[in-house]
Amino acid sequence: MVLRRPPVYHLRKVTQMTVTPEMIKELREKTSAGVLDCKKALLACDGDPKRAQELLREKGLAVVNKKASRVAKEGLVEAYSHLGKAASIIELNCETDFVARTPEFKELAHEIAMQVVAARPTYLKPEDVPAEVLEAEKRIYRAQMADQKKPEQVLEKIIEGKLKNFYAENCLVNQLYIKDQTRTVQDLINDRIAKTGENIVLRRFARIELGEE
Repeated sequence: MVLRRPPVYHLRKVTQMTVTPEMIKELREKTSAGVLDCKKALLACDGDPKRAQELLREKGLAVVNKKASRVAKEGLVEAYSHLGKAASIIELNCETDFVARTPEFKELAHEIAMQVVAARPTYLKPEDVPAEVLEAEKRIYRAQMADQKKPEQVLEKIIEGKLKNFYAENCLVNQLYIKDQTRTVQDLINDRIAKTGENIVLRRFARIELGEE
């Protein structure tokens, strides 16, 4: 009896030749990561751009968390006016004057100032929303679901989801970026933190519109 060897299956491995310059360019446009980081992420994810984007985002968040406790007292104040009808002013902080003077940091501040005019945020972050405002929102949500007879734990989950939407509409850092609805304003800031290696903090903002009370 002749024993036959089982067939050997060779798994295809992604090589550097598989990752094209076009793939790297597309990933850079979506994440603002460096060329080498994009290439490594694509190789690690078998060329899958969505997985590579998520990997780079996770890497960026790790940097953000590491830098969050560092003091950011430098930066700049950026003002933006739209057709003389509405205007905003923001304070964006970083750790060093060197970073504050870079075109990329100035562009980030400008984009956030534009966001304030276009998206009309009321608060900077969820922690700034007054407790009485949150309670009023919860009462509204409960009244809307009064006839649904859902268990309390289910109602709480639904309310939690509605509050998340409330934050996304009213809190600047939680708002979707007006030029890319797949990212929030905080994502933009996190990307720049990962790029510069410095802590960056959006400190405050104000918005005025012609004729408003």
